[in-house]
Amino acid sequence: MPATEFDAIVLGAGAAGLMCAAVAGARGRRVLLLDHADAVGKKILISGGGRCNFTNVNTVPDRFISANPHFAKSALARYTPADFIALVERHGIAYHEKTLGQLFCDGSAKQIVAMLLEEAAKAGVDVRTGQPVNDVTHTDGKFTVRFGDQHFTAPALVIATGGPSIPKMGATGFAYDLARQFGLKVVEPRPALVPLTLGGDDVLFRELSGIAAPVEARAGKAAFREAALFTHRGLSGPAILQVSSYWRHGEPVTIDLLPDAPSGWLLEAKRARPRIPLRAALGALIPDRLAETLAERLALPGELGAQTDRKLADAEARLAGWIFRPNGTEGFAKAEVTVGGISTANLSSQTMMAKTVPNLYAVGEAVDVTGWLGGYNFQWAWASGNAAGQVI
Repeated sequence: MPATEFDAIVLGAGAAGLMCAAVAGARGRRVLLLDHADAVGKKILISGGGRCNFTNVNTVPDRFISANPHFAKSALARYTPADFIALVERHGIAYHEKTLGQLFCDGSAKQIVAMLLEEAAKAGVDVRTGQPVNDVTHTDGKFTVRFGDQHFTAPALVIATGGPSIPKMGATGFAYDLARQFGLKVVEPRPALVPLTLGGDDVLFRELSGIAAPVEARAGKAAFREAALFTHRGLSGPAILQVSSYWRHGEPVTIDLLPDAPSGWLLEAKRARPRIPLRAALGALIPDRLAETLAERLALPGELGAQTDRKLADAEARLAGWIFRPNGTEGFAKAEVTVGGISTANLSSQTMMAKTVPNLYAVGEAVDVTGWLGGYNFQWAWASGNAAGQVI
């Protein structure tokens, strides 16, 4: 069967692939967009609780993790949150800012997918879904893709198939296999923006499942001040998801359980209300069950007035730097994104093209660039997809 020819083939109809295909098509390129799933944009649809946290107005390069922290600068500078917001507004999609610069649709994430599909259709992109990519080859300057039982060729190929996070949505490590096939290196992928699991001495905290509190969480040099949530398996919530991207197995996570409490607050409580126990002093600041568990761990029975200032200062310091030792994460099944991926050392930061394979590109989550929680990964998808779409 003869192959059908295009100017470019984009593998993966997620955020980055849709953006790349639409931008290239708008430049007059004949673009084929392929996805093994039965519909496009599945991860977009579930994002942000179904309302799609589509960007973050505070996007800056240092909120992205990569073996090369400078790699994302070029693409992010050339396609900004304001650019995507302008696109959203042109399509009449109402949106709002929640916290920390996060923008969400007022209605549904379906609006973002519909917008991207409309842009692709307007640009003449041929979108096909529901078949596996069985084979990809490169000979005589052309890539040939076997999609189901059909063959397509093009001089340019874009890898936009994401990472292995959320496999129930069809996510796989296909991008890495393809990259290795063409001699590109892959930075070891690991789950990111993912709940942490607790065991050993920390298992007691799993009994607090469902309790949330504002904290400051630290892993390595990274620190985030948001809510933490105790779960039946360990720790979650925005602060924990954020530090999970920086956490490495075997390392501790340090949590300030009372980030708003002033220094010396426990000694002041002793002087103001000497007859209350530690549990009551904590209960005035944090949920009762959490206060009870922490007081039990601190082992200061009796009234505050019966405790020495040194013991109370030590307890305050421990509360400000409580050390958890996670025994793992909830894995790719619960990870929102992936840290690692196709090495940026192999790619041009200007065009996203492989340095050693002309006209082979990689964009989005498939690449070793991972953003913070809160719309940053979508902005990388739009920016990297745009960068490749402008040149393929």
